[in-house]
Amino acid sequence: MGLLVDQWGSLIYIAPSLKDQRLGFCVLPAEEKSSNYKHANRVWSDRIFMKTVSVKPADVKKQWTIVDASDKTLGRLATEIARVLRGKHKADFAPHIDGGDYVVVVNASKVKLSGVKMTEKFYHHHTGHIGGIKAIAARDLLVTKPERLVAAAIKGMLPKSKLGRKICGNLHVYAGAEHPHKAQNPVAMPTR
Repeated sequence: MGLLVDQWGSLIYIAPSLKDQRLGFCVLPAEEKSSNYKHANRVWSDRIFMKTVSVKPADVKKQWTIVDASDKTLGRLATEIARVLRGKHKADFAPHIDGGDYVVVVNASKVKLSGVKMTEKFYHHHTGHIGGIKAIAARDLLVTKPERLVAAAIKGMLPKSKLGRKICGNLHVYAGAEHPHKAQNPVAMPTR
């Protein structure tokens, strides 16, 4: 219980409400504003019942999740994985903290692309030499390096910053069904 003075000078009495078991406010009438309540604003600091709690990096609890990419559309799969990597599925999400989970993607070679993307979508990289830009179609990349195809789609949906690059380290993509993370006991990815 306590008293506080709001910005207009009204005296507010904070008392626990017995009806719904939460704190309630009631404004005292003008005749009760006597000298007994002149120091009411001193109780302000320890009587606020709602505070914004910001999660700290030490408080983050990460878990391992696994996703089977077989017969799933690449973009729709990537958005769900990026959401879990970023930590937006958790109640204590903070945009400046790496609060997401570790994600293991298996069967990346069986992912699907819609429309004509399989033949007309190209992925580019540069060798570092003059004129060394290389392009490869999504169809060929799916055959040679399916992990890179899935990882590129997910990476494009993460922040372009130090935090985004750090979050990419929590992603593990494998072309087949086998993965070396069985000791972490990955659980199925949470759905919306």
